[in-house]
Amino acid sequence: MEAGVRRSPPIWVKTLFPFMAWLPNVNRRSFRTDLMAGLTGAVVVLPQGVAFAAIAGMPLEYGLYAAMVPAIIAALFGSSWHLVSGPTTAGSIVLFSVLSAYAEPGTAHYVALALTLTFMVGVIELGLGFARLGTLVNFISHSVVIGFTAGAAILIAASQLKHFLGMDIPRGLHPHEVLLHIGTHIVEINPYVVAVSVATLVSGLLFKRFLPKFPYMIAAMIFGSVVAYLFNTSLGQAVTGIKTVGALPASLPPLSMPDFSPETIKHLLPGAIAVTLFALTEAVSISRSLAVRSGQHVDGNQEFIGQGLSNMVGSFFSAYVATGSFNRSGVNYAAGARTPLAAVFAGLLLMVVVLLVAPLAAYLPNAAMAGILMLVAWGLIDFHHISLIFKTSRTEAMVLAVTFFSTLLMELEFAIMVGIIASLLVYLNRTSRPNVRVRVPDARLPNRKFNTDAELPECPQLKIVRVDGSLFFGAVNYVAERLREFTEREPRQKHLLMVASGVNFVDVAGAEFLTREATSRRAAGGSLSLYRLKEEPWNTLRRGDYLDKIGWDNVYLNKSEAIADIVRRKLDHDICRHCSRRIFNECKAMPGPEAPLIE
Repeated sequence: MEAGVRRSPPIWVKTLFPFMAWLPNVNRRSFRTDLMAGLTGAVVVLPQGVAFAAIAGMPLEYGLYAAMVPAIIAALFGSSWHLVSGPTTAGSIVLFSVLSAYAEPGTAHYVALALTLTFMVGVIELGLGFARLGTLVNFISHSVVIGFTAGAAILIAASQLKHFLGMDIPRGLHPHEVLLHIGTHIVEINPYVVAVSVATLVSGLLFKRFLPKFPYMIAAMIFGSVVAYLFNTSLGQAVTGIKTVGALPASLPPLSMPDFSPETIKHLLPGAIAVTLFALTEAVSISRSLAVRSGQHVDGNQEFIGQGLSNMVGSFFSAYVATGSFNRSGVNYAAGARTPLAAVFAGLLLMVVVLLVAPLAAYLPNAAMAGILMLVAWGLIDFHHISLIFKTSRTEAMVLAVTFFSTLLMELEFAIMVGIIASLLVYLNRTSRPNVRVRVPDARLPNRKFNTDAELPECPQLKIVRVDGSLFFGAVNYVAERLREFTEREPRQKHLLMVASGVNFVDVAGAEFLTREATSRRAAGGSLSLYRLKEEPWNTLRRGDYLDKIGWDNVYLNKSEAIADIVRRKLDHDICRHCSRRIFNECKAMPGPEAPLIE
């Protein structure tokens, strides 16, 4: 073995311990780069973790706990080099929606349920990963994610208006009910609280616009806290009514224990499934988008496993549901992270940062938190893609709208399901209606290629169609109906040549449809022929003995062979003698009227 060449670990080692695949590539330079990226990530997550915990109805320190151990485990056992896991807006708001029906937010019972839900989400994610079902997230339309996050943004903003305006608003109201309540109690708005909220909001926007390299959330949090401090010291808290969050525990994440009672698991299972679907969609979509930029291959199944382990382990270290974070993963990549070691450093360094700055939360006003969450809510609405979707696709726009309004009007776990069902219905509608197009040789094209020009003449005995789409149980009725329409329009075309190059998959229903079509046409004096059949459909038809019923001699490899054999063996030559169309080269040799071959 040559000096300096490192041996790659065995495949089984990479499968059980995926970090062994990238760990040998760590060197002094990448270590230093990852350390700085991790430090940046630890600073960025500080205000986000607190804000997301507030959304989730958890004690604020739990948002920071969720960014510690889960980030480390997900980095070590996932497949993405740049994905950073932790608390997210969507995960937090779904968690709140699921648990607020069973316990008062912020209470010990609520926290216990959150940890139990987190463990359940981890088990489901891990099971899906081991079952190699990483492709499941591909069936969740991007429009569902955009619609849900936009709806979640409205809910977040509505839930924070009481802190933003400094007035009491009953819990559990829909956004329009919140606005109606404010309109009827407008005199209760606290101007000092509003001043702090607006100062936080505006400062955050200004820092984001003019000093994008500085963490704008931290800047907004500091500025809002200074304004609140000045108000309280000059006028007194009794006059201003500005309340603060209170000091956070300056401690490492304490050990915790989920509740494994069957009754609790039964109540939380529907919510756990909804959270899992959305969490995995976030994680895999983020990791794949970053992989495109970095040129890395992401294994969806391994990402499922990494996310599952991070939540299972995290639930024993006071962490609620964690998944891939859009913001922190983007910051991690932009900071120059070279390996997942950056996310490991981010989790470890956050523990150090929390020990130092947690007591300062005593100066953080609730109004400043509300202002920051308004910034988060605004950033969640993807105006660009919403506009693009409405311009380009009615069906995707419908899916987005259905998900958006479901998020506003329904429980969030069911809203996600409604969006997913809507996207699947759109997908099924598309796949169940494959293109069935008539094809005709065109003398105007090189080598007389097939064309779909309706003005071109067809053979009076042979119909040529191309099917673009799989022949499965959901599509066979549509294809059969289209073929029936062709037959009613031109009953003399008893022979059918199906161009099958666009058929990727044939199930039992599709195979039986082909045999029925062949049998019925044979009984009517015609035939069914297949041309350019792909390997997978071919194997399905062969294994089920369907080719015996269709006829092995009715399956062709190329167009010339198919048309030559059909014209020679199957067409009625008496009809050919009186045909003036003569669209095939083979028609030249046929006796008939003095009609030249169409050129």
